[in-house]
Amino acid sequence: MDYLLTLLIFFPLLAAFLAIGIRENLKTYAVVISGIELGLAILLWYGFDKNAEGFQFVTALLLIASFGVSYLVGVDGISLLLVVLSALISLIGFIYLNEKQEIKKLTIALLCLESIMIGVFCALDMILFYVFWELSLIPMLYIIGAWGSGSRIYAAVKFFLYTFLGSMLMLVGILFLAYYYFDVSGVWTFSLLEWYSLSAIPKGVQIWLFLAFFAGLAVKVPMFPFHTWLPYAHGQAPTIGSIILAAVLLKMGTYGFVRFSLPLFPDASIVFLIPIAILSLIMIIYGAFVAFAQEDIKQVVAYSSISHMGVIMIGIFALNTEGITGSVFFMLSHGIISGALFMLVGMLYERRHTKMIVEFGGIAKVMPNYATIFGIMAMASAGLPLTMGFVGEFLSLLGFFQVLPIMAGIAGISIIVGAVYMLHLYRKAFFGKVIHTENLKLSDLNAREWSALLPLVVIVIWLGVYPKPILEPINKSVENTLAIMQSRIVSQESLDFFKLELVRESVEEFRREAKFRRNFAGDFTNGRVRDSEK
Repeated sequence: MDYLLTLLIFFPLLAAFLAIGIRENLKTYAVVISGIELGLAILLWYGFDKNAEGFQFVTALLLIASFGVSYLVGVDGISLLLVVLSALISLIGFIYLNEKQEIKKLTIALLCLESIMIGVFCALDMILFYVFWELSLIPMLYIIGAWGSGSRIYAAVKFFLYTFLGSMLMLVGILFLAYYYFDVSGVWTFSLLEWYSLSAIPKGVQIWLFLAFFAGLAVKVPMFPFHTWLPYAHGQAPTIGSIILAAVLLKMGTYGFVRFSLPLFPDASIVFLIPIAILSLIMIIYGAFVAFAQEDIKQVVAYSSISHMGVIMIGIFALNTEGITGSVFFMLSHGIISGALFMLVGMLYERRHTKMIVEFGGIAKVMPNYATIFGIMAMASAGLPLTMGFVGEFLSLLGFFQVLPIMAGIAGISIIVGAVYMLHLYRKAFFGKVIHTENLKLSDLNAREWSALLPLVVIVIWLGVYPKPILEPINKSVENTLAIMQSRIVSQESLDFFKLELVRESVEEFRREAKFRRNFAGDFTNGRVRDSEK
């Protein structure tokens, strides 16, 4: 079990290289590989101790001793959930996959992307994390540019430039934080576990570092006003690209805020709470109203993603257990629901070669099974109780209500618009008379489509009725993250925010304390690495 996480990360990459020599049955090969990967993820889930604190399945291997760069991976309840989501969506995507053009190249790109996504969520060394983070751009750039439609090159380049430039600023923050750690402790390291115990970063420095990380993470979410690449990317990407982009890649940004921004820069997180809450509210309201105005079904789902990601962000910056737990659960639910909706839109496009709402109407009579599943996913997207979309949304708003009740109320009211645009879309596309005769010839779901959609429907309803198995490990990890965050506070205002009584005397005292701890922890880490090498 010690190397299970490493196997999870690199197994799809190895399979991608082996796929080069395979000429036939590539889809079957990809489904088998992704099925094994999901099995490994489930094995990881069952081997995970949900009552333990901290990271588990930690593997350390020193790579560059002089700068403390290492292969360091591990998971807690938050990253474990996203690893399982990545494996599940990859399997469902391969089952659904119906591309005919250059299927070998597409399969290799998707397997590489699966490996990279899991690496992002497992990396605990910041250089390793950044390598995975940047590598994720290459397969998606290729998928959009090679298999997309319309102005796919423009969409692919815009996606790449936005995310790459933001990530460069985040890299500056990573390097500066490593230097700051060295200045305090005399030890070079990029280990996130070591950085967590560095409790003496002055508030002013935290603010600048928070902004550097924000530049990379906010673009990936994407937060307003850095969102403009998303509608283009979704609009021109092939269906499989949209599924993975919405279900997993967007979650890298919100995951980064939970994993890095909150525990590393607690005082800055409190300083920027209201500005980020305002931007998130704009995302919620703007995304909902623009989605309502769209005439393209795929663009409705794309802008709804912006709105829902705004809810996740306000949950994160509630800075309490309910809000962050709800936002992490919402990452899972949004990934499954939005992935299913993009898949459903792709199925319709395969039949009619159009995504315009006006081209449909009355198709519930022709495709009753398709209409039923689309209706379930649309209502889950709107936050219908007893679906998993409701659980994460409710907890996120509940947590935020404890901090800023008025803004939480505005967010809650604006989400009603989500139900409006989804019901509006569903009424116009599925009910009424069949105006276009081409729609009378549409076929209902086939066996391949059923096998891709049915597991998602079961998960959406099951976790909506009984979310406890998912919430428990998330809750434990969130409490640990908040404990780290509170232990690293340096300003009285931040202590007051959390209603803590401990008042720290001076930054210099904690510099000395941190240096002592780092020297001890450095010896321990080096010993652990040597043990792992043996």
